[in-house]
Amino acid sequence: MEDYNKIIESLSVRYLRSKNIKILKTHTIENFYDVENLVVLLHKGEITFGKESEKVKEGDVLFIPAGKLVPITYGSGTTIKLKNEDFINNKEKYINTNRNPQLIVGQDQESYTYLSLEAKVFDSVNFFTSLDIPPFVVQGDEKLAQLIIDLITENMGNKVGKERFIKLFAEMIVIEIIRFILDKRLFVEQLATNSNYFKDPRLIDIFTFIKNHLSGDLSNAVLADVANVSEDYVGQYFKMLTGINPQDYIEYQRMEMAVHLLRTTKYSIREIGKQVGYKDTAYFCRRFKMMFGIPAGKMRRRESLMNI
Repeated sequence: MEDYNKIIESLSVRYLRSKNIKILKTHTIENFYDVENLVVLLHKGEITFGKESEKVKEGDVLFIPAGKLVPITYGSGTTIKLKNEDFINNKEKYINTNRNPQLIVGQDQESYTYLSLEAKVFDSVNFFTSLDIPPFVVQGDEKLAQLIIDLITENMGNKVGKERFIKLFAEMIVIEIIRFILDKRLFVEQLATNSNYFKDPRLIDIFTFIKNHLSGDLSNAVLADVANVSEDYVGQYFKMLTGINPQDYIEYQRMEMAVHLLRTTKYSIREIGKQVGYKDTAYFCRRFKMMFGIPAGKMRRRESLMNI
């Protein structure tokens, strides 16, 4: 348990966004994907997800770790199947964002609240992504549900200390999810592995170097120098501790930063590609669409629509 506490102490948690959503038409997003952790609290209606169409019950919370591709259906009854891009371009047909500070809990229409959170170890590694775990449902956790409601209520207000409260609620939500994982003994092997490799100073040096040099050369030869191991060994070493090879991890980090820049800046697609290490804009755009299912420009449009 001490190791898990150390991981929690090392976590940097950041709230990103949240919305109250009314479902206008039942719809299935066949290839949902995001670089951020998604927390969905179902108020009324039905949500199913995954290849086995697992169900989320009213009052339960669906957690989708960052980077996980998953089919997800919002609403009950006959569904309309959509690609991520189709949903983004026609979002107003399927959902309605509630602008009123009053929550939609208790209303007759099918509805849910979602929020996006970042949780990084040593401000470098996406914790839940590093576990390589599938989406799962947190059942019957009234405390977690209330924390989500408290966070979004605080976010919709304008009281003194708002940002501090939001940060506290976000941290408590992440800890509550980790407690659920431990209490239900889910993914214990992955957690144990992580608690070990997060102690390895050479690996942390690699994580930190990657984070600070996304625009530069991150070949295995460079990483080998950082970790003071041979070039032939660095890939094996990284994968042995993390479960993924370094170049896959680097591409994920680059794309995560690209999404962040698309959401927070007005840089051109070409400039964003350069800032995350892609000299060839066309290649960057191909890789981006392959990962997210939509072009980078559409991702930017998606964010502008989300903030309407």
